[in-house]
Amino acid sequence: MQYPKKLVDEVVLRSKGMRLEGLNEGEGPVHPQLMIIGEAPGRDELISHRPFSGSSGKELIKLLSSIGLTRDDVYITSAVRSRPYEIKEVFSKRENKNVIKYPNRRPTKKEILAHAPFLDYEIAKVEPKLIVTVGNVGLERLLGANHKISQEHGTVIENVPILELNDKKDAYVWSKKRYTIFPQYHPAAIFYNRKLTEDIEKDWQIIKPYLENN
Repeated sequence: MQYPKKLVDEVVLRSKGMRLEGLNEGEGPVHPQLMIIGEAPGRDELISHRPFSGSSGKELIKLLSSIGLTRDDVYITSAVRSRPYEIKEVFSKRENKNVIKYPNRRPTKKEILAHAPFLDYEIAKVEPKLIVTVGNVGLERLLGANHKISQEHGTVIENVPILELNDKKDAYVWSKKRYTIFPQYHPAAIFYNRKLTEDIEKDWQIIKPYLENN
């Protein structure tokens, strides 16, 4: 989805001084079968200009396939549309000296708020009935900090309002529209804990009957 220049300028200004790199747009059809909301682009996504295009993207495609969907059936975005990075000095054995690295990191609450106009705009344009949040960042952005993937993965949160910016765009308020939310582990979670594989695959199956009804 191509964001209006005015919207991009607004978010760039809101993000001034933050350790954020690049800008990736969300991708997918209007009125999709699912809207998927992740955390933020990583280095792979900045290179490809596609959300979920790295190794986690391959896992996401497998999960979509397991419920009869392809990437073309869903709209994919994230709470932050730029890559959050940190600055680390580490010793490089290959170069035999200290070097500066810029690894990915989780976005801060201030960065999520700064990029909130993007997600609000996308949800208004895409008009999803069903939303899958992958990881805590997407879930908390929609439903608040008291919601956690570890406690709610594989459940269905039906017919609820979500958080959106207030008129001053400095805090969140509850939306008038209501949505059905599916909190899921991030596809990359299996790279850190292979024991989650079965749970993740099982959790995605709960979406099937909702797809059939919608």
